[in-house]
This record gives sequence, C-alpha cells and structure tokens, in this order.
Amino acid sequence: MKLFRSILVLLLIVSFSVNAQLMKKKETFTRADSLRGNLTPLRTCYDINYYHLDVKFDIDNKFINGSNLFKFTATQDFTKLQFDLYANLKVGKVIYKGKELPFTRQFNAVFVTFPNTITKGSRDEFTVYYSGNPTIARNAPWDGGVVYTTDSLKRPWVATACQGAGASIWWPNKDHQADEVDSILISISVPKGLIDVSNGRLRKNTVLKDGYTRFDWFVSNPINNYDVEANIGNYTHFGDIYNGEKGKLTTDFWVLDYNVDKAKKHFAANVPRMLKAFEYWFGPYPWYEDGYKLIETPHLGMEHQSGVAYGNHYVNGYYAGHRGKPQGIDLSGTGLGLTWDFIIVHESGHEWFGNNITSKDIADMWIHESFTNYSESLFIENISNKLQGQIYVNGLRRGIANDEPVVGYYDVNKEGSGDMYPKGAVLLNMIRTIINNDEKWRSILRGLNKTFYHKTVTYNDITGYISQQSGKDLLPVFDQYLHSTEIPVIEFTELQGKLLAKWIAGARGFAMPLRVRGKGGEWQFIQPTKSFTPVNIKGLNKDNLEVDTFNYYIGVMID
Repeated sequence: MKLFRSILVLLLIVSFSVNAQLMKKKETFTRADSLRGNLTPLRTCYDINYYHLDVKFDIDNKFINGSNLFKFTATQDFTKLQFDLYANLKVGKVIYKGKELPFTRQFNAVFVTFPNTITKGSRDEFTVYYSGNPTIARNAPWDGGVVYTTDSLKRPWVATACQGAGASIWWPNKDHQADEVDSILISISVPKGLIDVSNGRLRKNTVLKDGYTRFDWFVSNPINNYDVEANIGNYTHFGDIYNGEKGKLTTDFWVLDYNVDKAKKHFAANVPRMLKAFEYWFGPYPWYEDGYKLIETPHLGMEHQSGVAYGNHYVNGYYAGHRGKPQGIDLSGTGLGLTWDFIIVHESGHEWFGNNITSKDIADMWIHESFTNYSESLFIENISNKLQGQIYVNGLRRGIANDEPVVGYYDVNKEGSGDMYPKGAVLLNMIRTIINNDEKWRSILRGLNKTFYHKTVTYNDITGYISQQSGKDLLPVFDQYLHSTEIPVIEFTELQGKLLAKWIAGARGFAMPLRVRGKGGEWQFIQPTKSFTPVNIKGLNKDNLEVDTFNYYIGVMID
C-alpha cells in the first residue's frame, strides 16, 4: 500500500499502490542503513530455526514488554552476532545458558558476544528480554508500527503493521528477509476481555493472574519477519472449509463482534472464488498447515501470512472513505475492479508472491508487488475472460510514473519505486504476450511457486526461471523495464519500398518480439533488434501498420 491523502491523490498519482512500504526517495545511505540491509558475517553466521515471541501489551500506556527466544544453527564458527531492535526499545538483558551476555548497540542493531566459540553446525539458543513504547504508526500500514485506536464502541483496538519499517520496530529478531524463521510461537498477552489474533493456529489461551489473557499462536511454516502480527480487539470468530487442491483448507475469519453478519455475507462472496482463481494460476495455497485467515484491522490491509489483515470496510473495490457510507473505487479506472474486494484479492495474492516466494533483499520487492498486482487481472480472467483481465491491467498504466527504476538499492534496505506495482503488472502481461502460449504461462507461474516453495529468492532466480522455462531470452526485457525508467521505442521506416524496424532501448541485447499486423488482419510476430531489419510481412507498410500497444507498453515512431 502507499500513502493516500485523498481520493484524488489515489487516482491520479499512485492508484496502483497497495502494500505497506514507505517508498520514500533516498539516494544517500548511512551506517544505519547498511546495518539493517547488509548481510554481514555477524548475521550470516547463524541461521534462524525458531522464535518464541512472548509480549504483553499495556494498551493504556502504549507500552510493551516481553522476550524473544532465538533458536539457531551456526553456519560458521563465531563468538559474536547481530540481531535487530529499534533504538527506542530497551534491551533489558540477553540470557544464554542461564547467564547474561554482554551486548552493545549501534543505531537499531544489537551485537551480542558469547563466552565461547559457537562452532559451525551446532544448534544453540539465547533469549532477549526487552521493553518500551514502540513506534506508533502514523498512517498504517504505509508508515508503520503499532496502531492504537478504538472501534466504533470506543473499545481498544490495536494492530501491528511494519513491512516498510521492519519487524524490529516492535520485536527483536534478525530483521532481514533473506533468513526466514522455520517456525514461530507467538504469545501475546492482552487485558482481560480482549482477544489477540496472530498468524497460524491458536494453540491455547490462558487467563493470567494479573488480569491479562495470553493467546498462543503457532506458525508451522517459514515466515518472513514483517508478516508476524498482533491484532487485539473485541473479536468474534467464524469459519468454513474450502475444498482446495491439497484437500480441506480451513478458512477462519476474525471480525469485530458487531460486524459478523455483513462479514459472513461479504467473505462468502469473495474468498472462495479468490482461492479458486489463485490455486488455478499459482498452485496450491502455500500454508494448508496454518490455514487461511482474514482479520479485521483498523488499517486498510496487509499480507500477513496465514492471517491477512483486512480493513476494506466490507466493500468491493478499494476502500476510499466515507461519503454517507463506506464505498470502494476501481484503481484501474476500467470499472472491472468494482465487483470484488480489492484487499481480499490483492493481499491474499501475496500468500503466493511475497510470503511463499520472498525476495532476499528489499531491493527486489518487485517480485512481491509486480506479480501480486498482476494477480488481480488473472483473478478477473478467472471469473470472466482473458480480455477483461487484459483491459484491467492495461488500465493500471495510468499509475506508472517512470520516475525511478523498479529495482532498488541492494544491501541498504531500500526498495525501488512504486512502479513495481503497475509497471510490474504491465510487464508480466507483456511477457505472457511474448510467450504466446497460455498453458505454458500458467505452468511457469505454478512452477515458480513449486520450485521456490517456501524459499527466499533473488532477481536472477525469478528472471532466469521465466526465461529458461519460456525458451526465450527475456533477460534484456526484464532489464529494460526493471532497471531503467526509459520505455523502449519501436521505430519503423521504409527504404526502397521495404518496411524496416528497430528498437531504441538501453538494455544490452534488447530484441523483444513484437506483435504487428495490417489493419484488420491477424497479429503476427516480428523480431526487431537495435539495428534496422526488414519486416517480412507481405503487404505491410507504414500506412496500414498496427502495433499491439494494448499489450505492449512501448513507444512507437513511424518515420
């Protein structure tokens, strides 16, 4: 999601932007950025296996205190490691084998020194105790932290949303996407009468002696740090069973108690067809063991794994505020986005791209957002037809700014531009057009989720896989659209009665196949390069030439 101050801004500037990232331009970086974004030996020396996060929320004082158990495997010999926690939160102590370890802090990084060498291959653990007033989200989920608010009955309603800021804004962890914990127990203690809903499955709730209730949620699959959530409120639960590709999938819904009736109707109309569409295109839902949940939140939404945050006010389209009653808008401007709930579809799409397949570096967040923005058009195709899906993705072009490259800066915790949403979706539709085989395209999307199942990936992993499986050299195409703000231009000219074409593009080796035709004729592919080559289509000339600019995001120049 992006920061929208008004419907006008939403429509005209970043209408596509729907994920919790700060997206602030930044071209100079500090030591703090490197400590957060770089995989130094102090981070790669240990592989996280398990967390037990145990946190108590003092809502009245906006204060938290608790601990996190780190269980890890040493990947090399070491005596010192780094974990992360925002500097405004105090590390009380770090306990190892019953004794306190010395530690130092630098910005939001904490460095722990062990009394003896931790040897490569050994499994070990330590516990961090911490407390403080976590950053209050100023405009969650875009400007993240902890949301402290009330529901319409003035009862406490609290949520965490921290993708852009990082999970260490409210709990200690190795805050880097490259290392996902294998499993996690999330224990959240809340004042009596309130309920916490977190990721995974509820193991138990325990009434404590101090007037609090602890809720223990267990995630049995790998999960990225920013997906770990706490949602606290007066929740009511209902659920269903979805018969999916891998059998019965539990679908659970946690909503404010006074919204149960409309939630049941709205979710029944949107969730089953979303799951059907995405299992068709991407393969089985990746978290059958942990189930699928929607959790009503005071912020618009986030792709929290197995517990999608939902704040779209039970309207179709994208929630755009109150004008008498909640209403949604269509971010594509085509009208095709008004028959389904944007947040349910988009944020659930991240269960495959973002949660199942996670970029190692935040610079490659386009892997999350491009595919998920594109998933909206595939959803439309599944409930309607291919042309309707293409019309939708074509409509997303109005949100493209071409102000910065889609790929960000590596090793400094900096994502690329917001064009990762609409431009990425448009690019993927174009790649599909080039491949020109819908079954192969579907097999590639499913193959990505199978090959990189529960894994973290790089730019080369994804672009290389698509190129290899398509049988086409698509690497220059990805390079041009993801690393450059310049859109390629196809130039046509005539020489001695022959039509010639060439690409004007910066990417090395750019030679993208292109669909053209004579007016009213059948589309045919030509193979332009960066030098003029003949267009060998009988009868085609400058006067009757048509270029497929509906599916290709390009400029056209006819001399």
